[in-house]
Amino acid sequence: MIRILIADDHLIIRQGLRLILETEPGFELVGEASDGSQALELCRKLKPDVVLMDLRMPNMDGLTAIQRLHAEMPQIAVVILTTFNEDDLMLRGLQSGARGYLLKDTDRSALFDTIRAAARGETLLKPEIMARLLSLTSPASSGGTGAEPLSLTEREQEVLESVARGERSKEIASHLGISERTVKAHLASIYSKLGVDSRAAAIAIAAQRGMLKG
Repeated sequence: MIRILIADDHLIIRQGLRLILETEPGFELVGEASDGSQALELCRKLKPDVVLMDLRMPNMDGLTAIQRLHAEMPQIAVVILTTFNEDDLMLRGLQSGARGYLLKDTDRSALFDTIRAAARGETLLKPEIMARLLSLTSPASSGGTGAEPLSLTEREQEVLESVARGERSKEIASHLGISERTVKAHLASIYSKLGVDSRAAAIAIAAQRGMLKG
């Protein structure tokens, strides 16, 4: 059972999500928050597996809440769910530790798939979101805490691109002909070189630096 918390300042959005989630076996809605600070409070009490987080909320916005949640309770997965199609906020949210990004007009199956991927500790970005990330590539960029693109080995690059396609560790291991343990070792090395600690953040940073093939 995947335990879910919704953080959105619009009651009608929370009600709609509740109705959708209640129809799907394996999901349990454990709480609702109307702003970022309430979301943090409820996360401390309820320990959900996944938080569906709006970015624009009063008192404490979703981006700040994601940053604090990731620092305090990194085991809780966050999926950004927003009306706004803003690339800068998307990148910042993923870099801050969110494991997925969906627009509120997404279909049910994409919502369910993204929640399940986030609960597994994986990242699942819709093709159009991935395309937007790739459109923001900046090969000359050297800002941030990560290393230069050429510092990745050929195998690490293959693993990174597989992760960007939404593949699980098991799938990556299978098509590269290596063990899951080796995949995890490569991921750890990639995270270290890019200065991140999640798949989504690695994808966001790599896209910014022009390290992913379009």
